[in-house]
Amino acid sequence: QVQLVESGGGLVQPGGSLRLSCAASGNIFSIYVMGWYRQAPGKQRELVADISNGGRIYYADSVKGRFTISRDNAKNTVYLQMNSLKPEDTAVYYCSAGKLLHVADYWGQGTQVTVSS
Repeated sequence: QVQLVESGGGLVQPGGSLRLSCAASGNIFSIYVMGWYRQAPGKQRELVADISNGGRIYYADSVKGRFTISRDNAKNTVYLQMNSLKPEDTAVYYCSAGKLLHVADYWGQGTQVTVSS
């Protein structure tokens, strides 16, 4: 089993920035990819970005150029730097981990990100 603990959500004004962090523990040797999904009210959960332990990165089109995902393998931690935030980025953000790209086997508890003036 893998446990994921997120931090860094909150309320920010449009155009602002936030940084999310997610630390993994447990059977971390089974993890190949870590990433971030989000779910807005009334919408399906969607993949925002993920990164393999070799550095292969995917971004959803809606966040390209604004969000940056990074990973510290020594600390078993993944980060999501979110810049130029928009109201439509408002959602609960979930950390994920798994064995295959774009497939989550484990989930964090979620952290709320609200972009509003």
